[in-house]
Order: sequence, then structure tokens, then C-alpha cells
Amino acid sequence: MTSTAPTAPTRSAAPTTPAAPTLDERIAGALVGAAVGDALGGPVEGYTPEQIVARHGGRITGVVGPWDGDDWRTARPIAPYHKGDGHITDDTLMTHALVRVYGKVRDHLDAYAVADHLVPELISKPRWIPELEAEALPLQRIFLAEKWIVARLHYGHADPREAGTGNIVNCGAAMYMAPVGLVNAAHPQAAYAEALDVAGAHQSSYGREAAGVFAAAVAAACVPGATPASVVETCLALAKDGTRAAIDAVCETAVGYRDFESALVPLREAVAPFDTVGPDYRAPSLGARRPSRLHAIEELPVALGMLLVADGDYRQTVLGSVNYGRDCDSIATMGGAIAGALHGDRAVPADWATTVGEASRLDLRAPARVLTDVAREVFARDTARRRAHEAAFAAPAGRP
Repeated sequence: MTSTAPTAPTRSAAPTTPAAPTLDERIAGALVGAAVGDALGGPVEGYTPEQIVARHGGRITGVVGPWDGDDWRTARPIAPYHKGDGHITDDTLMTHALVRVYGKVRDHLDAYAVADHLVPELISKPRWIPELEAEALPLQRIFLAEKWIVARLHYGHADPREAGTGNIVNCGAAMYMAPVGLVNAAHPQAAYAEALDVAGAHQSSYGREAAGVFAAAVAAACVPGATPASVVETCLALAKDGTRAAIDAVCETAVGYRDFESALVPLREAVAPFDTVGPDYRAPSLGARRPSRLHAIEELPVALGMLLVADGDYRQTVLGSVNYGRDCDSIATMGGAIAGALHGDRAVPADWATTVGEASRLDLRAPARVLTDVAREVFARDTARRRAHEAAFAAPAGRP
């Protein structure tokens, strides 16, 4: 009788878990993700979800053209900008300017760095401005709340630490604070403190607070194993006053939804009691944008809410933020930065990034390369400073 050798049992391949993003990938994800979110949100900024559907025949699912078509130059004389077609807005212009400041200083920043380096970035060198389709000084594109920095610091010679006092309170400082969170990657407390210092030259009250909390959110997203829930928990642990209450209210609502379509109205209702702008975004109330310990900017709480609704998915976080309307370019900038930091640049749809980079005539990855080098240098300096402090403290403290 002929026998055959037993056949070895077949084993199914074990599922592979994607490798955790590296620091380089997280920084690229945050900065590219923020720019793409900004570009997608720009053309529908200021409108309601209902108006967006009526204009575009449904929800936004990618890059769209200007709201007013070929009349974009004259439709809104106060803002003659080509928003749409993949053009980034002032959110990204300011973010990239702050990256260039880090590239010069190559260390932590403070309010004086805004006066010494950011202001010259805004007024000294013409750059390609996608929305103007021309070379121009960044100053000629940024909003009035950002022009305030130049007026107060360059012309008024205000103390940089106090220059933000008196400015309208909005998301102007928060929208470009992702680089602070990335230089302090995985250390949200340090990111919060640094952003508060930097933003003091630009904003006060809950606008400044939001800048600190957003930077902390980006830093928290870089912690290994971070989740949308852990990012929100970190924000709640650091945020103060109305900002904390608004984040808590919006995120408590957000956990009950799993798609942005059903969450659009509930998230707006949750943030409304804390938002001073009011129901008509283009006609803010008389109490809008004034200092308060009870109120908050709308953009950061909603971005965090959309992050939870999407369970951190980059595409759904950004699309939810864009279709929310109102200040949706800044909401999508923040949501895109946090989701990008969580999952790395692989999470940002390549076709979106390519379209935005080409349309805006920008290398979206170049700022990430600069900031990654700076973050590593700053970490090395921080480590040396910490060890020097440990040695200096040990002697008088009687430690061996």
C-alpha cells in the first residue's frame, strides 16, 4: 500500500496593521491636510448648508469653482478673491508664513517672534497669491484681523505680548497655529503654552484661547496611539472658560452621529450659544467678536466635532467641515490638520492634494520638510535644556 505524506494545514495570512505614521508623515499630513481643507472650504465660505446644496446641486465632494463663477472679481468688492478651483486662502498663507518663521528662528517662538519675523514675512517679500492670481505681498490678501498685526507691531510699536488686545476676537490666530503643535509634537501642554504666547501678538480672549487649544490638539494627535477621543480629552483638559464649554457641548453632541449629513444641524445648534457671530454669518450681531469669558469661536469646536463624527477619517472630517458652511475654510483647515496629524499624509487624498498644489502653484510638502527639520532640532535642544536643568536642580535639592 502506498501512503502519502500529510499535507500541512493552510494558514490564512494574519491581517496586517498599518505602521504608525512617522513624525515626518504626521507633519506632512497636518500641513498638507490643512491646506487641502482650506482650499475645499474656500469657495463656500460664508454660506449655509442649504445654500451650498442649492448652488452645487448637492453636498460638496471635492474641489469646486467660485461661488459667483466668472464674476468672482466683482461679486464681492470687499473680497475680490478667486476662491475655488483648488486655491488656498489666507489660512494657508499664514500657516506657511509661520513655518518660514520657524525656519529662521529654529527654536520655540513667542510674541516677539511675531514682531521680529512674521510681520516682515507679511510686508517685505511678494509671493504668489492664488486668490489674486498675481505676485503680491501677503499683507494685500490677509483679512483685516490679520492686518492688525502689522498696524499694531510695525506701525504702532505695541508691546508684542499685548498687541492682540483690541483686535476683533475671531479665529484669525487659531487658524494658522498647526505649526506650533507640530514643533511640540506629542507634548500638547507645551504646544498650548507656546501658542498662547505667539497668539498674544494677534488676539485676545477666546480667540487667543482657541489658538492655544488648536495647537494642543495637533500636538495631541501626534501622540502614538492617539484617537479622536483622546485628542478631544486633551483639549478639554487644557481649555478654559467658554472655549472649554463649547468644545464639551459640541463633542457631546457629535458622539451621537456617524455621518456628517445628519450632524450638520445638531452641531450648529450645540455651538450656537457660545458663538457671538449669530445666525447670519455675513451680518454678525452687535455683540460679535468682542472679548468674553463665556463665548468661543465656532470653528475649533465644530472641527473637533466633525473629527469625532468621522472617527478621525480625513476625507469625512474635511467634507463635513466644508459642508457645514459659515467659516468652513477655517473649520476644514483645523479638522484637516488634526486628522492629518493622526494618520499621516497617506490619509490625505492624493488627487485632492495634487489639484490644490497645482492650482495654487505651491509645493504643499516643502513647508513640511522645513518644519520636520526644525521640530527635530528643537526636540534636541529641549532635551539638552531639560538635562541641564535636571543637573542644576539635583545639587541644591540634595539628589544623588
